[in-house]
Amino acid sequence: MSKKSLSKLDAPKNILNKEKVLNNNDFIVSKTDIKGKIIYCNEIFAEMAGYHPADLIGANHNLIRHPDMPKLAFKVLWDLVQKKDEFFGFVKNLRADGGYYWVFAYITADLDLNGNIISYTSVRRKMPQSAIDIITPIYKQLIDAERRGGVQASGALLTKLLNENNLEYNEFVINLQLGASL
Repeated sequence: MSKKSLSKLDAPKNILNKEKVLNNNDFIVSKTDIKGKIIYCNEIFAEMAGYHPADLIGANHNLIRHPDMPKLAFKVLWDLVQKKDEFFGFVKNLRADGGYYWVFAYITADLDLNGNIISYTSVRRKMPQSAIDIITPIYKQLIDAERRGGVQASGALLTKLLNENNLEYNEFVINLQLGASL
């Protein structure tokens, strides 16, 4: 009898303000199928997420989606990777114990010989505290906008922020990862 895969319904309900910090030289690697189910994860991913690696295989990646993440972040991610563009972004992930960890994520589509998307690969690394300090209030504003007017409202707010700072999205994210301020 096969065991049931974990889903978002299995994510912890008791959210804790307890951060686990990724080591400076660690990389989290995972691969999902085209529906977002995990088909590969490295030990560092399992350790940071707080699950046994075997429990993560077959689980939807949204199992670790933290409620402090705006829906817009995942819309931007999916819009880019489904067009076979690269995604760079900051993600606050939910741990099995209800705690969290921050990562700088790079996600790309994996293609077959005919150019069809067959899976997605994500590599994540530690993000600087300066980026966390800047992105946290921005994410709160985006979530508030989503509560008032949906993802469209948070998208308009992000566009306004980028325009005010004369930045493209990737430029904004990479600059923060490199330690720049707004």
